[in-house]
Amino acid sequence: MWRLSKEKAIGQKEIHSVENHLQFLNDVLTKQYQVKVVLDEESVIGMIAYNEEEVSQLYIDPAYQGLGIGQMLLKEAKNNSSGTLSLYTFEVNTLAQQFYEKNGFRIMARGTENEENLPDIRYEWERE
Repeated sequence: MWRLSKEKAIGQKEIHSVENHLQFLNDVLTKQYQVKVVLDEESVIGMIAYNEEEVSQLYIDPAYQGLGIGQMLLKEAKNNSSGTLSLYTFEVNTLAQQFYEKNGFRIMARGTENEENLPDIRYEWERE
């Protein structure tokens, strides 16, 4: 789900192997962030990795996008935040930009500091 959602969002194949993704999930992500998943009857359909200041990952299975799953996960991150959250999304991912802006995030910076060497956007949300 994670790989499929990302590949669809940015229009290119994942640069990491499945094994590297599993290692990242088990050895990095779960140690630095809260990781929550949403399941349907048989599989993971959404996931978020966040801490008090940052959303590191937020992916929803493309077949389940637009159903409120991402909003539910983002609300949990906001509720458990220090009052601000930052995150990055790829500039090519216009659906993510619309989603984050609809959910109160503002553009703070633009760059290309990512492994994919794609233009990205840094967003920030602040509790009112």
